[in-house]
Amino acid sequence: MVRGIYVHRANSSRLTLSAALERYLAEVTPTKRETTAVREARRVKHLQAELGKFSLMSLTPEAISKYRDARLGDGKSATTVRLELALLSHLYTVAIREWRLGIPSNPVSLVRKPAPAKGRDRRLKKGEQKRLLDACDSISNPMVGQIVRLALETGMRKGELVSITRDQLNIKSRIVTLNETKNGSTRSVPLTREATRVFKEVLRSPVRPIDTDLLFFGEPGRDGTRRPFAFDQAWYRALRKAKISGLRFHDLRHEAISRLVEFGLGDQEVAAISGHKSMQMLKRYTHLRVEDIVEKLDRISESQQAR
Repeated sequence: MVRGIYVHRANSSRLTLSAALERYLAEVTPTKRETTAVREARRVKHLQAELGKFSLMSLTPEAISKYRDARLGDGKSATTVRLELALLSHLYTVAIREWRLGIPSNPVSLVRKPAPAKGRDRRLKKGEQKRLLDACDSISNPMVGQIVRLALETGMRKGELVSITRDQLNIKSRIVTLNETKNGSTRSVPLTREATRVFKEVLRSPVRPIDTDLLFFGEPGRDGTRRPFAFDQAWYRALRKAKISGLRFHDLRHEAISRLVEFGLGDQEVAAISGHKSMQMLKRYTHLRVEDIVEKLDRISESQQAR
């Protein structure tokens, strides 16, 4: 203590992980976006159920490794487990740097993270787009078909689409400005003629309420506030009607971005539309059909022979 190197560890020895996670939810999570906060609350429940009784000081890398293996053994994806461990790791970082709890090190840093899952390459098969759109149109709420069409035309994420407000849309310039994106930066998305047509249809809706600027809105909540349209259940219903399996809504983003590349747009142009910060990430989302490449090679060959 005289030399100034004594660290008081009583607080971290008494504080349970469960209580620390509650403090994290109260102090750190509210600084993040609402969608992130909701997901973090779910992850905290799993961590509390399995590791909550440990104190911050007593939680060991071995206990965290067992948690990782148990979650993977229960069929949870590598991505799910990685995100849970990332939350736990950030908790320790905050406890060490900001809460000054005297914890000597972050035990999560000594644990091997599950390997990232292989990127999906699911694209629409022949006839699936028509069946999907027909199924969406058969649902009484027209917003279902409109959202799916816009996803295919723009490559926007579901959260980006359902959060669009009227002031973000410039029909004359055919541009949507996204203020809240996954990477936190503003992005302007150019609209195709079909996307512009769909947005015009959305704006002309005779049932549009005057108490919200959201283009895709839900019913008022208990507090009287309208929030973005809860799209998931309608999407699953449309998939069942279309008899399509193995397709996620996010796959429509893959489809749209791959089509942009197939249509001849350069990497920088596609990245400007999709919002990818690196070409490596863009590559993960771009899955070209080999058959289309074969047809392109044939056209190049015919062009050369004509010369």
